[in-house]
Amino acid sequence: MNVNTLKAVYFIGAGGIGMSALVRYFLSKGKKVGGYDRTPSELTEKLAEEGAAIHYEENVSLIPDDFKDPATTLVVYTPAIPKEHKEWAYFREHGFEIQKRAQVLGMLTRTEKGLCVAGTHGKTTTSTMAAHLLHNSHVECNAFLGGISKNYGTNLLLSDKSDLVVIEADEFDRSFHWLTPYATVITATDADHLDIYGTHEAYLESFRKYTSLIRPDGYLIIKKGLELKPDVQPGVTVYTYSKEEGDFHAENIRIGNGEIRFDFVSPLGNIKDIQLGVPVLVNIENGIAAMALAQIGGADAEEIKAAMPTFKGVERRFDFKLKNDHIAFLSDYAHHPAEIRQSVTSIRALYPDKKITAIFQPHLYTRTRDFYKDFADSLSLLDEVILLDIYPAREKPIEGVTSRLIYDNLRPGIEKCMCRKEELLDLLKEKRFDVLIVLGAGDVDNYVPQICELLKDR
Repeated sequence: MNVNTLKAVYFIGAGGIGMSALVRYFLSKGKKVGGYDRTPSELTEKLAEEGAAIHYEENVSLIPDDFKDPATTLVVYTPAIPKEHKEWAYFREHGFEIQKRAQVLGMLTRTEKGLCVAGTHGKTTTSTMAAHLLHNSHVECNAFLGGISKNYGTNLLLSDKSDLVVIEADEFDRSFHWLTPYATVITATDADHLDIYGTHEAYLESFRKYTSLIRPDGYLIIKKGLELKPDVQPGVTVYTYSKEEGDFHAENIRIGNGEIRFDFVSPLGNIKDIQLGVPVLVNIENGIAAMALAQIGGADAEEIKAAMPTFKGVERRFDFKLKNDHIAFLSDYAHHPAEIRQSVTSIRALYPDKKITAIFQPHLYTRTRDFYKDFADSLSLLDEVILLDIYPAREKPIEGVTSRLIYDNLRPGIEKCMCRKEELLDLLKEKRFDVLIVLGAGDVDNYVPQICELLKDR
């Protein structure tokens, strides 16, 4: 469908973090925008304030008349929506053009220069950091982000003078195969989404296919040491990166007084004395990848050096909600064992002598089934673990798969308990800790404001 003939866009799953950026994009283009989401949230309320007509009941009669002309309406859906969804079935039966979110993003990468970030973890922070660097440079950028930037309070950045578009490339359901990147970072290829891929080998093959989609004049920036063997077209420039090795890396790392500084080594020009805006260990590597993308996009050394310390992070990514002399409380979207290990290691580096307690809500039955021992290993780096029930998202329960699988495999001696969400606040009133972190990609984050209030008086 031609964007010029398009009058309306209807979203099934409008409140998802990736979908909501497209909602905002089409609103900015003056289109009628509406849609369905399963539950209201702070994000859907903001979208409604911005002009989107969103409802929360799966009901065809609630679709406004503005979205009932197949000739002028595009329907966008998230793969998390089940096929039998009544509204999706209605649009299929009535001949509407229906596209995945990734297909729409793919269209943008073919008309503009897509700077994409893929990987099992690290992609939201890295892409948001890269967008921040470019936004604060003379080249500017557009960006569709997988989280809410704390600098801008949104997951969408727009520029009418830039042909660069920063995109988080999602491997779930092979969505990133719709993209045609000009440059891409690949941060990690630890096995995930085995409900879709079946095996780690198939997961790696999907990333290999993704590398073949890079434009012939483009760039691949791959984390050094990954199992992945890229399949790039002739003409693609391949770089490696990591914390202390590769074409892009850090030297002279200094950590102290709540700051992290290092020198950035790059084939496109070294930059001395970089200061991280969010000074946690994992952001050294995220920052290196983001600066590499920014350099390829055309940002200069002075712009990058000035913008790096002003990066405030992403909501729910190592996100401090409370920090004083008595207690630290933060929220982190980490929902894969490798992400949790990185998160806990970073917290332990900041608070080596403190008692660290985590509230963890596992995300998906299949992920828990496939990785419960790995989850237990990562969580065992903590002093105390409070385990909530599994957040099902798009899945039906699997017999025998509960949070108890993780609980039973935590190391001996660790403080641990199982808890229902509804009982969490009462439980926390009885607990004593120095650092508390909420981990998971489900809805436990909805309790963060109440936990904050509870802890303020400690």
